[in-house]
Amino acid sequence: MNRSFWKNRRVLVTGHTGFKGSWLCLWLQQLGAQVTGYALEPDAAGSLFADADVTSGMQSVIGDVRDLSALGRVVEATRPEVVFHLAAQPLVRVSYEQPVETFAVNVMGTVNLLETLRHAGGVSSVVAVTTDKVYENRELRRGYTENDRLGGHDPYAASKACTELAVASYRHSFADCPPVATARAGNVIGGGDRARDRLLPDVLNALAAGKKPLIRSPQAIRPWQHALDPLYGYLMLAQKLAENPGAYASAWNFGPDEESHVSVQQLLEKLIVLWDGDAAWECAKGQHPHETAFLFLDSSRVRSALGWHPQWTLDIALEQTVAWWKAQLAGADMKVETLRQIKRFETGLPGDV
Repeated sequence: MNRSFWKNRRVLVTGHTGFKGSWLCLWLQQLGAQVTGYALEPDAAGSLFADADVTSGMQSVIGDVRDLSALGRVVEATRPEVVFHLAAQPLVRVSYEQPVETFAVNVMGTVNLLETLRHAGGVSSVVAVTTDKVYENRELRRGYTENDRLGGHDPYAASKACTELAVASYRHSFADCPPVATARAGNVIGGGDRARDRLLPDVLNALAAGKKPLIRSPQAIRPWQHALDPLYGYLMLAQKLAENPGAYASAWNFGPDEESHVSVQQLLEKLIVLWDGDAAWECAKGQHPHETAFLFLDSSRVRSALGWHPQWTLDIALEQTVAWWKAQLAGADMKVETLRQIKRFETGLPGDV
């Protein structure tokens, strides 16, 4: 990543009040970019956006990507050169409860953004973030490649697969559409994640309260990675896309090394050790929405063409996640702690900086 590329670069981040959006905005601020965010209000119950005082180093606009006019006004006023589209309804279980909202936000929100940007001009690259769940999951033991068929069992996955189709349609249909790539990643972890029905927040909240974590699918295997790893890939992709649109305007997988493909139970056991706890865990009773048993990404293309590879092992990612939570419980300045972890990631060193 060329740090000078980001110096004073006008960047728009949709979904900036979310978990990954907050990490990305702090990183962009640290790189010297002029950052504008457009998103819904952060969760009043707690968010990384509030905990790390993300808003103090950027322009934060509260709005809905389903509001085409409001989105257009922000783009016109800020004239972004690079856009990261992270605004979404990101939770599988919520998508069962709110399927209409999920499709409206994830699909039409993306269409609204692309429609706005193609009329705005001056945008050199757009990275639209989707998910590893866009693929038709056949429970394969190999990683899915960018050329595998799209699908989606649940409304969330299906909406993100539709998002991929919408992006591809705009890319091929409109000469005035800015260069746009999609980034597929999933199962990210890290400090500040507050989303309900996600494994790490649920487990760490339970451990902090001295309770037994409740686990739905202990044998399900996932490709776990710290949020900073795919975010680093998004930054690299946006830069490459601006420099050579013809080579990078497509879909890209960002997944961890095979050693980070572990079961929910294995991850939980690692967390308990890092927490210095001896808490047992229990299987949650009752019926639960469908969950795949295996889901892996083949990231060989992005490693070869972009030079990206995971910086942090699963053990380091978990150590840093637990360290972030413990620092917050101890009353630390969470902006300082979050920036410290970003700096540590940039050094490529396993130790503290």
